Amino acid sequence: MAKTGTTTQGLRAAIERSGYYPALVAEAVEAAVGGEPVVAYLVHQETTFDANEVRRHVTVLVLTDQRFIVSHTDEQAADDTSPTPYATTSTESVKIHRISSVVLSRVVANPESYTPGTLPREVVLTIGWGAVSRIDLEPAACGDPNCEADHGYTGSSTADDLSLRVSEAGDGPETVRQTLDFAQALSEATAAAPAAEAGPQGTAGAGH
Repeated sequence: MAKTGTTTQGLRAAIERSGYYPALVAEAVEAAVGGEPVVAYLVHQETTFDANEVRRHVTVLVLTDQRFIVSHTDEQAADDTSPTPYATTSTESVKIHRISSVVLSRVVANPESYTPGTLPREVVLTIGWGAVSRIDLEPAACGDPNCEADHGYTGSSTADDLSLRVSEAGDGPETVRQTLDFAQALSEATAAAPAAEAGPQGTAGAGH
């Protein structure tokens, strides 16, 4: 993955290399991207075990000049709704100025001897744009240990629309590096987005 100057052909090649229903995934992603130039992308495949079944899931993240696009594709075994195995794919397009947070957590081995530039052992990329919010509540209390009054609840709200975990052991060092590059490209895009979205009077332009 290239941070800038990435072509749609490069995105398609990455999807094909994943080997996960490439025709289906590529068609859905390319339809969502449309004619916009691709700035950065990340293709991540995950295998999960459900009882006696092995299921695969692929996530494709694409950054253009104006939008952040996320695509999910899952495979399902035959069930009551379908006599044959099937796959579902979905895409969501988000205007860059709507992204409220880009969180990158790094896990580093032997931090006392860490050398700048060394790849983390694991990274977790969490992106929020307000579609899903998680609220954690707990009973509020005062400083008096003998107080039995009801002080209501206190808590916090966090945006957690997408969380992607990538490890060197499970996904390989190149995927970890690509995730770091994509996170940086997305962070830079969101930092520049308010100025790009500003209208003539310094407020959000019409239609945004």
